[in-house]
Amino acid sequence: MKELDRKTHWENAWSLRPSESLSWYQSVPERSLAMIRQAGIRPGDAIIDVGAGDSVLAEQLLVQGFNDLTVLDVSRRALDRARRRLGQRAEDLCWIEADVTQFGPTRRYAVWHDRAVFHFLVSAADRSRYVAVLDRALAPGGQAIIASFALDGPERCSGLPIVRYGADSLDATLGAAWRVIEECREVHETPGGAEQNFSYFRIVRTTAEPVDSHQQPHGVNL
Repeated sequence: MKELDRKTHWENAWSLRPSESLSWYQSVPERSLAMIRQAGIRPGDAIIDVGAGDSVLAEQLLVQGFNDLTVLDVSRRALDRARRRLGQRAEDLCWIEADVTQFGPTRRYAVWHDRAVFHFLVSAADRSRYVAVLDRALAPGGQAIIASFALDGPERCSGLPIVRYGADSLDATLGAAWRVIEECREVHETPGGAEQNFSYFRIVRTTAEPVDSHQQPHGVNL
């Protein structure tokens, strides 16, 4: 899916219904929070949540004392919802409107979190761009947490095809520079009562950090 089409799709998706009725909604993202704790980071370490949507995770991290949070999503409507809900606390976060495959990070993060994007990247070119951005964004010694539909999970979401992953297939897709060190399953119950099988992966870099490509940032800081 092209960047413009992707943005149009998600702007439309976020305009149709309240956040609490969308299939991916979680009131408390317990698995994400647990894996972030497993990463062993400190409250002052930088975290980026890509494909963050209405950003319940960032809200929970603020409550837990984390204070260097970046929220990225392709949909301005989703980000606007999160900012309105957080009110004055929204000023404590960095907000970026961007397609993650075109994002040019200007800093490094201790944790990269993604529960919403990677499994929608059905083209090899998009996946390669994603991994290149991850390379530039993750600090030395940092960890990535990526969730996807599990191998026995749904084949489509929000009207779009997806790619399902287990640890071996994700390792192969990310390439030799990355290694899955933890995999956890979650049965997500949608607001409509359906069950969706997810896999969560904690990932580390296995090689030296890449040479900076000096790519200019593409995205809107809000």
